[in-house]
Amino acid sequence: MARLQLIATSAMGLEAVVARELKQLGYEDARVDNGRVFFTGDYIDICRCNLWLRSSDRVLVNMGEFPATTFDELFEGTKALPWEEWIPANGEFPVEGRSQKSQLSSVPASQGIVKKAIVEKLKLTHHTEWFPENGARYVVEVILLNDRALITLDTTGPGLHKRGYRKLVTEAPLKETLAAALIQLSRWNVSRPFYDPCCGSGTMLIEAAMIGWNIAPGLRRTFNSENWDVIPAELWEQAREEAFDAVRDDVPLQISGSDIDPEAIEVAQAAIKSAGFAKDIEVSVLPAHRARPQGEYGVIITNPPYGERLSEEKEVQKLLRSLGRSYLDMPTWSFFAITSTKAFEEYFGHKADKRRKLFNGRIETQYYQYLGPLPPRNKTPQA
Repeated sequence: MARLQLIATSAMGLEAVVARELKQLGYEDARVDNGRVFFTGDYIDICRCNLWLRSSDRVLVNMGEFPATTFDELFEGTKALPWEEWIPANGEFPVEGRSQKSQLSSVPASQGIVKKAIVEKLKLTHHTEWFPENGARYVVEVILLNDRALITLDTTGPGLHKRGYRKLVTEAPLKETLAAALIQLSRWNVSRPFYDPCCGSGTMLIEAAMIGWNIAPGLRRTFNSENWDVIPAELWEQAREEAFDAVRDDVPLQISGSDIDPEAIEVAQAAIKSAGFAKDIEVSVLPAHRARPQGEYGVIITNPPYGERLSEEKEVQKLLRSLGRSYLDMPTWSFFAITSTKAFEEYFGHKADKRRKLFNGRIETQYYQYLGPLPPRNKTPQA
């Protein structure tokens, strides 16, 4: 079976989290770059990584990389790639593009050149002059950076954050991939209580439950490459069977959350039910300052409102101060918050043990980390 050069993409700042996930899945050669992690695999690894990666945005095939300072170089470099091994005569192959710090700065023109080069290559191998593009979808992307072209093929389709359990959304939903990354950065494990006092649509709670039960996040959805001739259907069946067999739904969960907004809780309850955790995750309408999670050595991870508008700033300050006071009443708990509020530590009343710059969509944020004491030795310790 062919060894493929694959890429797991990620939001800026989460590359190390994605690399760690890949290594836990057995891909020891994972190599981090800006917004991408490179690794090698086979066709079945396309299936496994789409099913299992929690913090990655999508899985790409690295078709090739070469210098491209002129359109001729871009055309010839693209045409030299083995498109006939992937795209059939009826395949749909739109071309997307990005350019940064490159002489080929026109993205539409570069997309057109790549499309033309693929067509010319496929004409030679499929022996036809016309491509109906009414079959499976093969999204090609050309990334031009520092006068080099990286050409990829998207195996995922809609981003990996599309888990399939969230039918409704709140005003500012947290992306599922980011929520999963925040949980993994906290090193929470299923033996410890988990709470979110600003749970919104419940994304953080559901992602924690999926991690706790070892549920592959892609089990409830489909992927573009499931329709590709080059990947036998039995490989997808094998990968899904492996994922189903790995589920540990007999492990008790201690996951709960609250939010002051009744409509948000309704949305959260619908998502929790859709995800299959109706009996295992508790949510309630409650102001954050009244939240008193049960148990010891637990972990709070939350995405409090950012106060983007001036009229909201005082409410956000009040909320953060109340969270800081509540934290004093939970001496064995660890606390994590992602926020764009610059004076978070001042309002919260405590200096973080660690902080990490992350992006929530296009919003630059800090992930503030307050590490509580280690659990007793009979519990899995916090890293």
